Amino acid sequence: MAWFEAGGPIRVEGGIKARSQRGSIGSAWWSRRFIDILERVCDKGRLSRGRAYARKGQVLSIELAAGEVTAAVQGSRPDPYEVVVRIEAYGEERWAAIEEEIAAQAVYRARLLAGEMPEEIEELFAALGADLFPRDLDMHCSCPDWGFPCKHLSAVLYLLAESFDDDPFLVLAWRGRTKEQLLGSLAEERAADPLRVADVPFADRLADFYAPGATAHRPERRPVAVAPDLLLRVFPPPGELERALTPAYKGLADA
Repeated sequence: MAWFEAGGPIRVEGGIKARSQRGSIGSAWWSRRFIDILERVCDKGRLSRGRAYARKGQVLSIELAAGEVTAAVQGSRPDPYEVVVRIEAYGEERWAAIEEEIAAQAVYRARLLAGEMPEEIEELFAALGADLFPRDLDMHCSCPDWGFPCKHLSAVLYLLAESFDDDPFLVLAWRGRTKEQLLGSLAEERAADPLRVADVPFADRLADFYAPGATAHRPERRPVAVAPDLLLRVFPPPGELERALTPAYKGLADA
């Protein structure tokens, strides 16, 4: 028989509350992707109670580091429960390969440098035999509920997804690469040789010569939608010039 908290959780002042107070949690593609995985593999009842905990503010703290998320959740007992969620953090060798592949894609590199997360990056990871989003979560909560995941874990996972909405680079930091490390590497790559083009024989490129964003791993990759003012955000012009050029770039995109 499952264990339930008698009388409900102790109310918390100043806890972390989900912004979404009804419906689904997470709005960006990367946070919804994470939520979809959770809702496919986890108990729906406990996920529902976890959403309620997240919306009440029962989570006291969340800390994210490479390969690990730790949190404290207030339940019905005086001492908060300790929650840990672990995934594989990739090492330097794998991240070097990932960064090299991103740097070879000018559009992906530019969008990441502009603070955006291109949806196609998930395919880039897969082509290198890596997962951007975890398939398996090593989760533990100090509460006595044997359910998987318990409502305390579920609350943390939902709030984690919402934090991905605010900062998509947290997904990569969980995998072992902070935003500063990744963008620093990509900026150095661009500065070292901004016009570098991979030396691939023309005969080998005929099939995808006119396909933007193609790679040796995915020559059939579909075209990537790019924000019309992306160039201005990556290479901002001085002073008033940026304000004057932004509507002009957007107008060209609508023409």
